[in-house]
Amino acid sequence: MTLVLNWLGYASAGIALCGCAQSAIGAGLIAAFRRQEKSAVRLDARQPTRIEANTTQILPPVTVLKPLHGDEPMLEQALRSFCEQDYPRFQLVFGVQRKSDPAIAIVQRLIQDYPERDISLVIDDTAHGTNRKVANLINMYPRAKHDVLVISDSDIHVQRGYLRDIATTLARPGVGLVTTLYAGLPASKALVREFAASQINHNFMPGVMMSRLLGRQDCLGATMALTRRLLERVGGLAALADHVADDAILGQLVRAHGQEIALAPCMTWTTVAEPSAGHMIEHELRWGRTVKNVEPVGYGLSAIQLPLFWSSVVLACFWPARGALWFFLGVWAIRSLAAMAIDRNVGRLSPALYALFPLREWLSAAIMVGSARGKRVAWRGQTLHIRRAAPITPPIQPVEPGD
Repeated sequence: MTLVLNWLGYASAGIALCGCAQSAIGAGLIAAFRRQEKSAVRLDARQPTRIEANTTQILPPVTVLKPLHGDEPMLEQALRSFCEQDYPRFQLVFGVQRKSDPAIAIVQRLIQDYPERDISLVIDDTAHGTNRKVANLINMYPRAKHDVLVISDSDIHVQRGYLRDIATTLARPGVGLVTTLYAGLPASKALVREFAASQINHNFMPGVMMSRLLGRQDCLGATMALTRRLLERVGGLAALADHVADDAILGQLVRAHGQEIALAPCMTWTTVAEPSAGHMIEHELRWGRTVKNVEPVGYGLSAIQLPLFWSSVVLACFWPARGALWFFLGVWAIRSLAAMAIDRNVGRLSPALYALFPLREWLSAAIMVGSARGKRVAWRGQTLHIRRAAPITPPIQPVEPGD
């Protein structure tokens, strides 16, 4: 028994050290990303730029598609950030599926408050497949006027240069789809919302940056920007209609057509509005099961992002050895410093949360265990069955510039 505990303790210590390194590197990558954001060169609307090979155009007009469902906390604030974009010509298309949806009143206020903006509202309950968000987008799609499409979740907050950053990045040769990094923005100081935001800011964001450093090009659903031509070439929105992880599937389709997925140099924020611990756990289980079914190996390896969990296993295996206690405290300090660096770069500090990091990581570990089984998720009153997508093979002829 002692031999087993020793083996488990040393193995856990190794994982915890790797997790500390990942936390530190991830924090550094986020800091570098924010520096790049500040120094990014944005296209000027009055100056021509090369959008596609052998074609010179000005900054293109953009259609933003925003599927809505209910009146979420901070929804109006998030939507107003899109209305206030510093961009020469863009259209906003909002969509709901019920005539009684309370989000309609918010959109109507925006139409009244921003008469200079091209804002449309689509109310259509036509079903297309099992994913209601994608069904909403399919119903909105005919109202899109422009060839550059930006699909963005309802709870995303952006800065005024967001669309310029998107357009500039999409103009780069070989880029077919643009996505954005996002941080968690708690709707209040409630502990459960701080906990949920911590999962995004201190685990998800560093993980995304590490993945890109290692060569992965994931599509993040907060922003999915591409041309109408490429979207139709990969099968259109209908190709996503029966998938819970529509962002991952779209990313796979774009990559299969020989196009890159680029990360725009702009931070966005997603509202974290879970009203209770039960809702937070349900949300994270849904997220975990979805990622596990789309990318099982990567999801399993993400356990390295929980160094305090692993160091607490070390503490349990070698208790009451003083060295194990110091190891645990050292990991806690490193984890907190990395989190503090991340929080400074996303514009908020939550020092009280650092004291609860062991509890947060044990909860994350329990979520991972719970996500290992089951393929059903509850989402906005709908129970969906996650199914593994068939491997997407490249077309005989990949998309060429200008095609």
